[in-house]
Amino acid sequence: MPFECRSCWHVWEEEYLVRHVEDDHGNEATLWLRNRIAVPPPSPGARCPRCGCEHATTFPEGYLLRHPELVPPDTAAAPDETPLMSPVPRPLY
Repeated sequence: MPFECRSCWHVWEEEYLVRHVEDDHGNEATLWLRNRIAVPPPSPGARCPRCGCEHATTFPEGYLLRHPELVPPDTAAAPDETPLMSPVPRPLY
């Protein structure tokens, strides 16, 4: 499930295994597993692994596959060597 931090805008994805189980009395339950450990279901408010903020939002399953531009690259981009020019003209005096 994809997440995005509302503080630092970091995007990450966590994988869950979801099991639908039924007990001896016919009661149904949904079990969420991460690394074979039962965890609460993912929800907005997850903790960001980069900055620790608890203001994250979730995306629908498969969202990042349809929007690869949101996934940050593994390496940092090279700095742009173009000199910066001010759009404001210099004063004449």
